[in-house]
Amino acid sequence: PGQHREEALDVMLRGLCSVDGECVFPFWYRKEKYYDCVKLNAKHKWCSLNTTFSGYWKYCAMSDFAPCAFPFWYRRLIYRKCTEDGEVFGRKWCSLTPDYNRDQVWKYC
Repeated sequence: PGQHREEALDVMLRGLCSVDGECVFPFWYRKEKYYDCVKLNAKHKWCSLNTTFSGYWKYCAMSDFAPCAFPFWYRRLIYRKCTEDGEVFGRKWCSLTPDYNRDQVWKYC
């Protein structure tokens, strides 16, 4: 009985965590909008396979993380590559949408 339960769980998880599926950005999860892989209630970062999370997800591989949106608008300038502007520690970053001023979503480069 224990082995049968584990096999059933494995089949169910494979159905929910399609390795062949592609991350969808942005996606909605619990009334929040996400622009990149997230680490919510899990040991590893994951993404939704639907625009609105409906149980279909996968763990993120390096190729799954959201790309920088070039060019992007920040303050009064348009950037075509990662920038250190506005970053206290001098690390390069980029916007995940074309308009950082409006959306304020970013990641380190």
